[in-house]
Amino acid sequence: MNPIITVEFSASTNAADIKEESVAIHNPEELFAFVAPGGGCEKIPSEVCEIQMVFLKPAHPNTKNPIADKTATLQLGIVFFTGPLSEIMQTVEQIIDKAGRDELSDSFLKVIGVNS
Repeated sequence: MNPIITVEFSASTNAADIKEESVAIHNPEELFAFVAPGGGCEKIPSEVCEIQMVFLKPAHPNTKNPIADKTATLQLGIVFFTGPLSEIMQTVEQIIDKAGRDELSDSFLKVIGVNS
């Protein structure tokens, strides 16, 4: 299965920038498992100053609504979501829904700028 999202973590320590290897995420369930309580998001070091979540282009273009595939970037706290506009919007709707049901880790809420 091909990944749909890559996640890259950047950190700065003193005068050096450190790039961590990207994590491949294959479906929305993996993404939300990562940002759920007990998920991998809670293991992100405090030195991380930026998280890039890059949604890959869909395998098949949206011929009925080409604007859905236009590349956009949304910043929430230190997290930058980049990719097709429709993917970003669907993910943000799920983030809002899961935050309201306490299905997101405090660590993830903190990095996206939500005060717990």
